[in-house]
Order: sequence, then structure tokens, then C-alpha cells
Amino acid sequence: MSRVSLLSDLLSSLGARSWFLGDEVKPMDVPAICGLCKKLVSSKGEATGVRLAAEILKGIRALDEAGTVRLFEMFAAEFTPDAEALRAAAEAYAADPGPATLARLQHLAEPPRQELFRRLNLAPGGTAELVKLREKLLPHLREDRERFGPVDADLRHLFQSWFNRGFLMLRPIDWNTPAAILEKIIRYEAVHAIGDWDELRQRLAPADRRCFAFFHPSIPDDPLIFVEVALTEAIPASIAAVLDPDRLVISPEEAETAVFYSISNCHSGLAGISFGSFLIKQVAEDLKETIPNLKTFVTLSPVPGFAAWLKSLPAEMAERLEPEEKQALAIVSEEGWASDPTLAGEARSGLLSLAARYFLRARRPDGQPQDPVARFHLGNGAMLNRIMHLGDPSRRGLAQAHGLMVNYLYDLPRVEQRHEAYAAEGEIAASRAVTALLPGRAGHTMKDVA
Repeated sequence: MSRVSLLSDLLSSLGARSWFLGDEVKPMDVPAICGLCKKLVSSKGEATGVRLAAEILKGIRALDEAGTVRLFEMFAAEFTPDAEALRAAAEAYAADPGPATLARLQHLAEPPRQELFRRLNLAPGGTAELVKLREKLLPHLREDRERFGPVDADLRHLFQSWFNRGFLMLRPIDWNTPAAILEKIIRYEAVHAIGDWDELRQRLAPADRRCFAFFHPSIPDDPLIFVEVALTEAIPASIAAVLDPDRLVISPEEAETAVFYSISNCHSGLAGISFGSFLIKQVAEDLKETIPNLKTFVTLSPVPGFAAWLKSLPAEMAERLEPEEKQALAIVSEEGWASDPTLAGEARSGLLSLAARYFLRARRPDGQPQDPVARFHLGNGAMLNRIMHLGDPSRRGLAQAHGLMVNYLYDLPRVEQRHEAYAAEGEIAASRAVTALLPGRAGHTMKDVA
């Protein structure tokens, strides 16, 4: 372990009341923070660097919204590569390509922001602070990518290294997990809200329930992402069956199916840093090892983009739909259709047909599937296994997908093969049960629908 790491660990162990800073947060304007940042990048002493990093982060925490925007503008303007030096290094490499000129070019091409962020990361709690900093940056990035994009690119580049799979720790979450972490599970749940502690207990305590989370050594008490798993005898047809508090609880030995019914990313500041693929695959492997009778690993997933896609269909395309599809669109426009058994039954066939078009034919301009959850699971090597009518008739489920839910099957021996086929050719692995839902008449593929 390096001396810097040992010093950082020592300071972190002292807790929030740092011996050189105390608890007081002194207001600091952006020019003052900029001066400290430049001093930090040029500093040589380890203790001085850690002290400066902690002082800068305290100053950043105290900034208001306007000050935070000026901070990002400062990062973008003041910590960029030296254009003249970089041009000279590029010319030197072109004239004499070799290890020395290449190393010089690489050194000058790296934005000084990256070294600044590395040094800020040395402060106690620095990793978590930088994640929060990117969380504040992302809304501004969406408004002005040209101005703030370079700052985000540097943070994202570093996060991809700091949060790679080798650093992540998989830990089970159960009813004996410390309350501080359980409170965060309630707060971070992004798919099926957990209303209170009783609902959380129903998801963690029974013998046929599991929950796993990835943690990072620098943020040991705050999960990065977690997945909730139901152990069942067969693939459930709805989320209500999974979350039913009055269901018959089975023993793990009776289960043949592991259902990944909720996966939640916990920090928006880590958007674009992929953990989910590793999490699902490792949990599936671990469950298979500890519960050998498990044969099937599937998700019970929402379809968040389906309703919006239907609304976006061009009029000429909507006119070419099958009669049962047009009927389904008319029915789902009626208030309360899902609670009327007759209307729900009449909408079923058309909705499933439209959903098959959505998953198998509709693509974004970049060739990727329209649905974000589909992109995630298909990219992980899963297969689109089944589309379920009224799998989620909640208000949110009806608003997003007219009640549809989907199973993605993780066939462990074939996951890598399917991942490669999807990455190389955009091939969507789908079961016969799904492909059979497509209308048979030619000319109805909707390949051009965006």
C-alpha cells in the first residue's frame, strides 16, 4: 500500500471531525476555490494535498446553485490542456514517433482536471463527494453539453476506473443488515416503491426472498446498486403475485426459478457507469451454487417506453395496423379499462402484437431497441422470453406500458454468446412465444418508426 493510501485511510478513520479542519464550513467563492485547486494540482507534499483537498470539498459543499454552475465553468475553462504545448508535442511525435515522444504527448493530452479530481479523491469521503458533484453536473450537462461535456467526460473516465468490477463488493441485504443501510434501500428503490418497514421486511425476511447489493470500499455503508430476487416454483405472470404479502412462502429447496424483479441504481452521479450486468450475472451464479435446484433465472421487468412509443406512431403508420391492434389502442384510451375484465380481455391480443413490434422491430436512429430496459438486458446477453398482459396494472404500470411486463431469460451457458451477437450485429434474442406475436402480414414491420 502506498504512503498516500495509508495517509488517506488514517485521515478517513478520524471521521468527520478532521484534526486539521474541524466541522466549521467557511463560505468560499469560486475564485478562491479555483486558487486552492491550482495549488492542489501543483502541491508536492502528501499531507498538504489531503488537507487542501478536504478544504476544497468543504468549500464546494457550501456553494449555492449559481456558485456550483460557476464552479463547473471554472473547471471547464481553467483546467484544460495547454494547446500550444500539446501541438508541439504532437508535431514532435509525428516527426519522431517513439516511446518518449508518445509519453510526452499522452501526458499533455490529459486534461489537468483529471489530476485535480484524483487529488480531491484523496480527501476523507472524497469519492462520495465527487459522485455527488457529478450528480449536480448532469442537469446542466443536458442543457449545455458543449460547455460542460468535457468536465463530465473526465469524471466519467475516472469513475469507470474507480468503480470497475474489481473494486466492487457483493453483499447480501437481509433483515439483519444495519438499519442505516436498510433505510437507504427503502429510499433508493426505483421500480416498486417500498412504503414502510413492514413492506421492506416482506421483501427481505421470508425464506423465498433474497436481496444483493454492490458496495465500494470508499463508500462502504452506501449501496451502489441492488437487486431484489424472488425464489418461486414457476415464472410468475405478474408483479402482484411476487409482492403479495399473503402468498404461500416456499422453502429455497422447493424453488426452481429465481426472479429478478427489481434492480435499482442508487446514485444518479454514477449514471452511465455500468454495474447491473455484473450484478445480475454474479447473483445468478451465486444462487445456482448455493441453491442447486434452481433451473431458471429470469427478470420481471417493466416496459417504461411502450406507451410513449405508441403515442409517437405517425398517423400513416397507425392506419396500417391490424384491426385488433387498432381496437387495443382504442380500448387503452378509455379510463378504467384495465379493471374491466371484458375490455381487458379484448385489448390483450392487440396489445401483445404491438408490444412484439415494439421490442423486435422498432429501433432508435442508432439501431438500438427503443426500450431502455430492453437495451440493458439484451446487452447483458439475456433473451426476451415472454410478454405479459397486465403484469403490472398499477397506476405507474398502466401509464408507462398499459400494464405490460416482460421476462428476460438469463440462460447462463448462453449469456456470453448472446451478448456478443447483440453487440456485434444488434441481434435480439427472443423466444418463439414472443416472435409468434408479430403480425404475419408483410409490410407491417415498422422498421422506420423512431
